[in-house]
Amino acid sequence: MDTTFSSRRLALAALLLSTLLGALGASIANVGLPALSAHFGAPYARIQWIVLAYLLASTAMALVAGRLGDRVGRRRVLLGGIVLFGAASGACALAPSLPLLVAARALQGAGAAAMLVLSLPFAAEAGGRSGRTIGLLGSVSAAGTTLGPAIGGILLGGYGWPALFLAPVPLGALAFACAWRGLPAGPGPAGQPGARAALPWGALLANGSMTAIVMAILVIGPFHLTRSLGLGSAATGLAMACGPLAAALAGAPAGRAVDRHGARAAARFGLACAAAACALLVLLPASIAGYLVPVALLTTGYAVFQAANSSAVMAACAPDRRGAVSGMLALSRNLGMLAGASGMGMLFAAGGMRMAFAGAFLPLATAALGWRRMKEAMDRA
Repeated sequence: MDTTFSSRRLALAALLLSTLLGALGASIANVGLPALSAHFGAPYARIQWIVLAYLLASTAMALVAGRLGDRVGRRRVLLGGIVLFGAASGACALAPSLPLLVAARALQGAGAAAMLVLSLPFAAEAGGRSGRTIGLLGSVSAAGTTLGPAIGGILLGGYGWPALFLAPVPLGALAFACAWRGLPAGPGPAGQPGARAALPWGALLANGSMTAIVMAILVIGPFHLTRSLGLGSAATGLAMACGPLAAALAGAPAGRAVDRHGARAAARFGLACAAAACALLVLLPASIAGYLVPVALLTTGYAVFQAANSSAVMAACAPDRRGAVSGMLALSRNLGMLAGASGMGMLFAAGGMRMAFAGAFLPLATAALGWRRMKEAMDRA
């Protein structure tokens, strides 16, 4: 980013806050579902749309936000996304009925899509710090996912369910101020030699495949911990926080590794960590350590691979298409979540943790193949 040192710091703060808000929006409301069910007198089948509306809207708007940012200006669309997210958050807190709350959540998800999708192209324009910045975004996203339920529980207990939606509003105002002052108003810098307009399909395939494996932990982990290991709800919650916490801690070092050693070496390291973790989940006896150690290794590998993959994709595509490609990355990540939750969930139901993560080697091989094809295409360019 061609800005002063102060503006660069404000720009980084804007990107980190935007990413944090998007992650918090997806996770903070979950803890309030029982209270919302009691308040509106609605069964779970209807209450679950509070979560689904956000996720579906953020998925559907990912491509739109990216392409719109490329056409009319990423700063303008990102600022609009922050405003929409903040206004929708306030509307959620004031919603007098469940249908209006669900509608406001959909608008909140649409704003989150703009914030999450357009933060990555701005990070890619950070010069020699692009890998580090992308890694920081990954850390903040994982931290938001981890902290969301804990923060939500505190707010719910102290102030009631509207506080779950009001809490992001001041953070949104701060993100808007930082983005207004720090993000460049003009177009991104000219592409480096070799930058292409071709869509890196291999990277998108790798992105979705790796996400599918990690998503499986979030879905089948609670069942394994409670049914196979006999943990209570509090211990299960702590154990489930291990994976996102490891990813949060690994994100920034992963980005520095990409800047220092290159995306190829970092991606291979991330794939190797994920493969070792899946093997441990298959081979180790069922125990707390046999769960926590592989999961921490898996999510660390995921953080390293994602930093490498995202950095390589942003470097490979033309600068005027980075918004659209970032939207494709977000879409592939969400599709990977669905595939991991359904496919590996079915394997877990059929044969437990060992069968599920024996099956994980298929998406892992797909990720490795997708990454290899993308790098071969880049080398030929």
